[in-house]
Amino acid sequence: MNVRSQISMVFHLDKCIGCHTCSIACKNIWTDRKGTEYMWWNNVETKPGTGFPTKWEDQEKYRGGWELKEGNLRLKSTSKAKTVTNIFHNPSMPSMDDYYEPWTYKYDELFNAPEGPDQPTARPISMVTGEYINVEAGPNWDDDLGGSPVYAESDPNLKGLTEDQRQQLFAIERLVFFYFPRICNHCLNPSCVAACPSGALYKRGEDGIVLIDQKRCRGWRACVAACPYKKTFYNWSTGKSEKCVLCYPRLETGQAPACFHSCVGRIRYLGVLLYDADRIEEVAKLRDEQLIDGHRSLVLNPHDPAVIAAARANGIHDSVIESAQASPVYKFVKEWKLALPPHIEFRTMPMLYYVPPMSPVMANRGDDTVSSVSGEFFHDIEDSRVPLQFMANLFGAGHQGKVVYALKKQKAVRTYRRAKTVGDIPMETAEKMLREADCSIEQAEAVYNLTSLCTFEDRFVIPPMHREEAIEMMRDPAEHKTAVGFGFMEPPKRGL
Repeated sequence: MNVRSQISMVFHLDKCIGCHTCSIACKNIWTDRKGTEYMWWNNVETKPGTGFPTKWEDQEKYRGGWELKEGNLRLKSTSKAKTVTNIFHNPSMPSMDDYYEPWTYKYDELFNAPEGPDQPTARPISMVTGEYINVEAGPNWDDDLGGSPVYAESDPNLKGLTEDQRQQLFAIERLVFFYFPRICNHCLNPSCVAACPSGALYKRGEDGIVLIDQKRCRGWRACVAACPYKKTFYNWSTGKSEKCVLCYPRLETGQAPACFHSCVGRIRYLGVLLYDADRIEEVAKLRDEQLIDGHRSLVLNPHDPAVIAAARANGIHDSVIESAQASPVYKFVKEWKLALPPHIEFRTMPMLYYVPPMSPVMANRGDDTVSSVSGEFFHDIEDSRVPLQFMANLFGAGHQGKVVYALKKQKAVRTYRRAKTVGDIPMETAEKMLREADCSIEQAEAVYNLTSLCTFEDRFVIPPMHREEAIEMMRDPAEHKTAVGFGFMEPPKRGL
């Protein structure tokens, strides 16, 4: 048992209000430099919808992640034989059109315009070329419109839905969407790391954060094509790749990442998970329907004496083990089984999990009352406007079982709390639903407390980190120390 520690995350989608505060916080700190204008390390998408870059989930187009061939894991986007040829033409590489051409406005035309009969305007200009452009796309171009057939019909997660389900989903009286915030998943089996020819990408041993060594990066961009979540970006000014660093300078001082700290809906949870690194390849080779259980089996019980002993033997500090024991992520992922990884079928073993949202239901109106189709106070999961198959494609590798389990447990907790606080639902009914959802009263109270009444300290359990290691990271390269991950380089000097 090779015990490692990993900073992991949970996003509770039932609480996300789609305000994009997280995206702006990240943008202001990390990607306000030349060459990063189009980068959004954190972005919030509307589902159903095509996302950013457009249709990033379609691996027939982008060839990201891993595939299982003859019992072996292989990168979809590249191989040793393709590495050199892909430099000159990589058909799986997203283009500027798949993202968007970043723009600003000619404000001087607005503020310094001479007096005239017409209202002056500030025309948009490209932040890449400086030329006037006709804006046709943006990072959240389909924001709040993902439920409409204009954008939603191109969502790859609609695969497997019947024509009736599609028509019902797009019908105006059933129109529905939910928000899907995304950052780098800091995977256990990262395809971006495996694809890099220069070895610039690496996974930090102490916390599992995936970083890019800016000194070693040679701009091959193999990481961009290999990441199935498209969370590695190419800086066209510096000639280097960049990605989310999980705000590790903040973590090293006990602070939550910027996007987590600024979250208005308080949907984000961060904590430590202990996992068995020796079993990663074994789990990544499982069949699609086995991947979620296999992924969960990698996560070890931090209260188990054998795990604690193995962790100590591997150099993991007691403070990290104690943080893992108090981790909110462990509760959501392992104890309650409410949180699920996105697109586990990509086989990168993502360490960002989502609690699937409870979607609205069709209702009937009569006799001045409104009731759900099923007649129950809280509708059946199967009556949700978002078809279960859509959720299964997003969070269950196409299989509904784990998604249904998570949604039914959430419904049971809601019913129990309604029965306890309002009393218009018999407690016997609520307790029966809890039993059917594999949930005890104690667990229901714990889920409710961590979801609704949690403090900042409950949501973010950040282990103490060694400052001497962080300082070593930040040393001046002139002192013959390698700067990695942090401290992005200036553009290359011309003529050299």
